[in-house]
Amino acid sequence: MRQPLPVLWQLSNYVARKKFQGEERYPMVLMLEPTLKCNLTCTGCGKIRQDEEMMHGMMTVQECLDAVDECGVPAVSLAGGEPLVHPEIDKIVQGIIDRRKMVMLCTNGILLDRALEKIRPSPYFSFVFHIDGLREHHDKMVEREGVYDIVIEGIRKSKRAGYRVATNTTLYKDSDADEIAQLFRLLMELDVDGVIVSPAFSYEEVDSSFDIFPTREEAIQLFRTIHEKAGSNIRYWNTPQYIDFLKGEREYQCTPWGNPTRDPNGWKGPCYLLTDGRYSSFEDLMEKTPWNNYGYGKNPRCAKCMMHCGYEATTILEAGPMDMFKMMSSTLS
Repeated sequence: MRQPLPVLWQLSNYVARKKFQGEERYPMVLMLEPTLKCNLTCTGCGKIRQDEEMMHGMMTVQECLDAVDECGVPAVSLAGGEPLVHPEIDKIVQGIIDRRKMVMLCTNGILLDRALEKIRPSPYFSFVFHIDGLREHHDKMVEREGVYDIVIEGIRKSKRAGYRVATNTTLYKDSDADEIAQLFRLLMELDVDGVIVSPAFSYEEVDSSFDIFPTREEAIQLFRTIHEKAGSNIRYWNTPQYIDFLKGEREYQCTPWGNPTRDPNGWKGPCYLLTDGRYSSFEDLMEKTPWNNYGYGKNPRCAKCMMHCGYEATTILEAGPMDMFKMMSSTLS
């Protein structure tokens, strides 16, 4: 997970300060959803199957920046929905960069040209392209032909223009280990700065007749095979400890408050994936959410979850000296 030194310093300083202050719960990455509207209907996505009325809201630029200031995180993931649908996404990005926060804009790539005209490259900014496999599998999962080719060309175009680029691959029950390994090797050839990988979350909103969500055991076996076949040269944006977790070599409990979510309907809890409460402020989210009711072994909806947005923060919060050394080494590689 290659990171520029200014970004690495910001992240490290934030964690060290929080630990020194003895804070029990603090966020790592804000999951900011300026809009829930999307131009795709991905098979495994529960977001697009939420209440229709909720899907039409859109946050103002000021609301987005206020959310960043309110929770004080060092990094922001612009998600959704498709963030590039928002007509002022460039102003949101620039406002976050001006605060010297790391910005990861998650996109399906379809509206990339719109962003390239308005958003300037920055060490604090990365495009994160959604790509779930090679052409046939990816286009099947996003339910539109041609999107894979759009993503690959978008990666090439972004790298040529000087942007930092990552990808996000979701592992489903029918994901083919050979294919994903081949994809990861291709992404390294395209000089992608980092690959994010995570097993799919079993959204309740997704039709249960789609048997696409792996159990924990299936996800671990799948990733072990992918990791072995892909080889040792894959640059993951996940922490090394999370990669070990996916291989079944470490045990962690999720940290749901590590990646708080703010969308057009307010702060939502307990996490990016589950919506059991809505709050008007970040403080209310932290104080009123019954955190002990969530996590593996505590809530049946969490039984299959190994998502990076729940566990990545845990790997940082529980990191010992050797773990920190591994993270620093991978970050600078």
